Amino acid sequence: MAKQVPSAPRSVRGSRSGRPIMALLDLLGRRWTLRIVWELRESTLTSRALRTACDEASPTILQTRLSELREAGFVELTDAGYRLTGLGRELLQTFTPLNRFAKRWGKRGS
Repeated sequence: MAKQVPSAPRSVRGSRSGRPIMALLDLLGRRWTLRIVWELRESTLTSRALRTACDEASPTILQTRLSELREAGFVELTDAGYRLTGLGRELLQTFTPLNRFAKRWGKRGS
């Protein structure tokens, strides 16, 4: 029986370990990444519609982030445009409690 060789940890900014949580936080911390996920929360959007929803973000950076999100399995390209995958929707659901917390936190000084 062939012995499986473990894959090398993925290179992540600020971490030598390549742990999944570090890789995820690295991806989500990149400019426009969370905004793209947020804008795709309710519908499929074309590249142009997504760019408009993202306050006219640079087309180059938008395409880079979309490629990264597709590679990570959070976004897919269909004939109708970009949409969240099941994994992308699951990721979005994990932000619901954080969003509620952020709203309460934001009101603390009001």
